[in-house]
Amino acid sequence: MGLCLPDGRYRHYDGRRAVPRPDNPLAAYVAVTAAYWAFMLTDGALRMLVLLHFNALGFSPIQLAYLFILYEIAGIITNLCAGWIAARFGLTSTLYAGLGLQVVALLALTQLDPAWSVVASVAFVMCIQGASGVAKDLSKMSSKSAVKLLAPEGGGLFRWVALLTGSKNAVKGAGFFLGTLFLGWLGFDASLLIMAAVLATILVAVALFMPRGLPTGRKGAKFSDVFSIDANVIRLSAARVFLFGARDVWFVVGIPIFFYSVLSDGTPEGNRAAFFMIGTFMAAWIIGYGAVQAAAPKILGGAARPVADVARAASPWAWGVSAIPAVLAGVAFIMDGGVTLALIVAAGLLAFGVVFAVNSALHSYLILAFTKDERVTMDVGFYYMSNAAGRLLGTLLSGVSYQVGGLPLCLATAALMAALSAFAARGLGQSEPPPETE
Repeated sequence: MGLCLPDGRYRHYDGRRAVPRPDNPLAAYVAVTAAYWAFMLTDGALRMLVLLHFNALGFSPIQLAYLFILYEIAGIITNLCAGWIAARFGLTSTLYAGLGLQVVALLALTQLDPAWSVVASVAFVMCIQGASGVAKDLSKMSSKSAVKLLAPEGGGLFRWVALLTGSKNAVKGAGFFLGTLFLGWLGFDASLLIMAAVLATILVAVALFMPRGLPTGRKGAKFSDVFSIDANVIRLSAARVFLFGARDVWFVVGIPIFFYSVLSDGTPEGNRAAFFMIGTFMAAWIIGYGAVQAAAPKILGGAARPVADVARAASPWAWGVSAIPAVLAGVAFIMDGGVTLALIVAAGLLAFGVVFAVNSALHSYLILAFTKDERVTMDVGFYYMSNAAGRLLGTLLSGVSYQVGGLPLCLATAALMAALSAFAARGLGQSEPPPETE
């Protein structure tokens, strides 16, 4: 339902309060997307810098997983609080805070001293990664919530959120490649300084040119409201936990370290070549994943289907996500490593990316379709808290499963997690009539 105000600006109306739209919704969408792109470029690059730099220093798979644990824990806490913070202080405040905190984290990481012990190094990097996790989820929640308020009334939500999410992942993939390229040619500290300078510049530009009109917050927002009681939101959030756990079980530690063991001969030149090839694969995976996400509305026919009808596709697509690593786990168990297995796994994970991307884009659309304007930051924060919990679970299991059972157990664990996501997604959209159709 809508209300046209005397000044000509359109506002959503929820029966109790008016929710303002910016003076120029498309320009605001472009500004939010640009800020999110900039953040995710540095986020992708930082992940590869940390993973490959410390792997080359001799850290074990479990120690590498530790480096990302606080990042994911911070994401859980941040998303739980960020929805309320945005509702109380405004979306632009949380967006700018996320970008600024990432600049601080990048600069702080340059203070790592190679003379420190392994324990001290892990603790320091964990803390910095924790700050980066806070920054990422402040930026993500702000950007995704803004799309709900900026998308055209009566249609376009699926397309707008798919475009934002897909393009973000393509940019993050470019960051993976950039991180490995920087590490090989510029070194760890110089790469961090360059990224901090670029992100700071973009933060200033976005703050100067952001159109007015995004919600500035309301004093009556209650923290208790972050816990959703909507059955669809709860069920979707549970499915999200296991979906992203399924990805990160292999993505965070297992596959990069497996590829490194196959591709590097241990020399500086061999390491550099391995970094480049691993970064290229991870970048290609994320970029292709993002492209498929952007195309998900066409794949699913979401623009012409009711929300409840689109929601029913979530469980079958998750079963497809489960099937691919299950097959790859069997192949890895039969074969004894080597380049041939690496090529088979790479091809299989590219196929995994296609199916996973459709499922992920579907989830990102459904959380915005199920929520209402006045609860958007709360429900999106709750949903991405679940997303972060899934990444944390996947990160832990990535290091543990690879160290205990190698590649076969790592991939088998991913298959199990995706199956649990499919089970959780059953019945989406059936608890009550969805708020809108596309």
